[in-house]
Amino acid sequence: MAVNETNVLIIVNNWGIEETELTRPLRDLRKAGARVTVAATTLDPCETVRHDRYEGETITPDALLSDVQAADYDLLVVPGGTCNVDRLRVNPDAIALAQEFAHEGKPIAAICHGPWLLVNAGLLPGKTLTSCRYIKADVENAGGSHVDKEVYSCGANGWTLITSRKPDDLDAFVGAIEQAL
Repeated sequence: MAVNETNVLIIVNNWGIEETELTRPLRDLRKAGARVTVAATTLDPCETVRHDRYEGETITPDALLSDVQAADYDLLVVPGGTCNVDRLRVNPDAIALAQEFAHEGKPIAAICHGPWLLVNAGLLPGKTLTSCRYIKADVENAGGSHVDKEVYSCGANGWTLITSRKPDDLDAFVGAIEQAL
């Protein structure tokens, strides 16, 4: 399947998203021809931040988390941002979506704090991944094996998990997503 024949879902909370971890995959995948949907907790504008601290760009979501389902998409992207993922990881719709993607054997791509959602979704036992250093213990306590690499793809347990550590890794992260599609 070519990238331009795919449907990609990016899920976010409406604030606290690390700006480039949302905007780079969103714009790069759209430029490559993918149909990308941004689903958020509400239809209010999504307020991004730079380095979890400085005001970033505002993005308008396309759909509600509660209205999307894995069956309609080929890949799930979970951007980081400490506050973004801290809220997503306790959101029942976000947890259910991650579980649906994994159970349907569809790839999930998560960067920085993004894998935190997968901790709460119970999807990390047997998986090897990378993330920001702040959640390494959470990943390991949830049964995942943590590596410190720019990008890491793991196909264990019947689904592919693509992970990266931080915004500096976005070229490799988006490249791995495009390759998976």
